[in-house]
Amino acid sequence: MKLTRRTFVLGAITAPLATQAQAQTQGWPSSNLRIIVAYPPGGSTDAMMRLVQPTLQDRLGTTIIIENRAGASGSVGTGWVAKSPPDGITWLAVFDNHAANPFVLPSLPYDTEKDLDPVLLIGTAPYLIATARAKPFNTLADIIAAAKEKPGTISYASVGSGSVGHLAMALLAQRAGVTLVHVPYRGGGPAMTDALGGHVDLLVGSTALSMPQVNTGGLRAIAQTGKERNPFLTKVPTVSESGYPDFEAYAWWGIFAPAGTPKPIIERFGNEMAACLREERVAKQLTETQQVSLTLGGPEVLRQFVANQMKVWGKVVKDNNIKADQN
Repeated sequence: MKLTRRTFVLGAITAPLATQAQAQTQGWPSSNLRIIVAYPPGGSTDAMMRLVQPTLQDRLGTTIIIENRAGASGSVGTGWVAKSPPDGITWLAVFDNHAANPFVLPSLPYDTEKDLDPVLLIGTAPYLIATARAKPFNTLADIIAAAKEKPGTISYASVGSGSVGHLAMALLAQRAGVTLVHVPYRGGGPAMTDALGGHVDLLVGSTALSMPQVNTGGLRAIAQTGKERNPFLTKVPTVSESGYPDFEAYAWWGIFAPAGTPKPIIERFGNEMAACLREERVAKQLTETQQVSLTLGGPEVLRQFVANQMKVWGKVVKDNNIKADQN
């Protein structure tokens, strides 16, 4: 073939395009992808993944299967992902107890920091301490007074032993000098069901879990655990305002992959997931309806965040001798 100036010009134009296309497809899994939710259906983590699933499928051009693998405070599903091939097919969606499990479950079948690669810190939200409308509690002071009057009779549901909600309530009880009865559930769905039915006195749940029922009148919000009042919950006092200064605890959601997953694959998946979460319909649902503050931080943001959470809640576990339910 005779080389001409036109040949070189066309080559200069098409070469970057070919390189870009190759970079987009090289190493990317050709099969369906799975997002393992380490909790039962109905909880906030499950709801988030199903909310972004249709858009994420379109952006990645593949089928995405949401699979619930619950058990042992999320460690069953997490362990399964940790042992999966690092090929970009399997991803993990976790809730806040991911950072507490190393302390409440000393025999974990995986190393939290070594066996999983961080992908995306989705966001954070305050916890809500709430109660069914039929219950007599209107303020945190009402709860503490009842717990002092009849020690060991006021119960609260959490999404599982070792969740940040559980640890936050243990810290609150310690500071208030009362005994609260913890009733752990295998996820937000079952905990919500019993709270609405009045089988437990209180529910400590993320705003993502609790606000739909607060908005429809099923639950009464008593206090929130953020440093300041959430802008969508201006009428609900913080625990700090309610007599326990500097009290602070947050729910959070994150995405991980098996350790060793190629960085380009992690980057693409994380970026596309973040793009889905930024879409107006999804962002509005999360920020306005469920009061989630979207962080959308990449691998290093999530890595550092988890390290800080492990430091904070590891101390609470040790101070209160907390153990997670192995079921």
